[in-house]
Amino acid sequence: MNVDIPEGRNAIEYVWGEMVPCIGPAAANFSLAVYAHTTLGLREFEAARLRIAQINGCLFCLDWRTERDGLKVEEEFADAVAEWRTTDAFDERTRLAAEYAERYALDHHGLDEEFWDRMTAHYGQAEIVELTMSLGSWLAFGRLNRVLGLDAMCVLPGH
Repeated sequence: MNVDIPEGRNAIEYVWGEMVPCIGPAAANFSLAVYAHTTLGLREFEAARLRIAQINGCLFCLDWRTERDGLKVEEEFADAVAEWRTTDAFDERTRLAAEYAERYALDHHGLDEEFWDRMTAHYGQAEIVELTMSLGSWLAFGRLNRVLGLDAMCVLPGH
């Protein structure tokens, strides 16, 4: 489905801000908070975010790269995320972030004790909660953008 956007209007701003004014701005603030207040390292943050983007198929999310202090992940990073099981480009925290993202999106009932033992060996509880909230944001809002066709209407600045 594609949402009808008035001519000359930004699709995201219109849908998220005006169509549902009591929900959209709150959702946008949550989405922005994930980026503005994260304590996670850039590589683990981007591994989780990109794995959700790959699963959702959100064109905008796949094209986006989080920048922190002028740094972004390398060009090949998205390919490594898709191959998180076998890539040698990741440390254990980054690999776990990609794995958690995939399992959160596709098999959250399968998050067993063995997984949590590995996860808690590398992440503190607050980091796990933060990552989980981030995953929820990306899964919900990236999927919303994809399902409603907003991802194809949005263009990254500079593109």
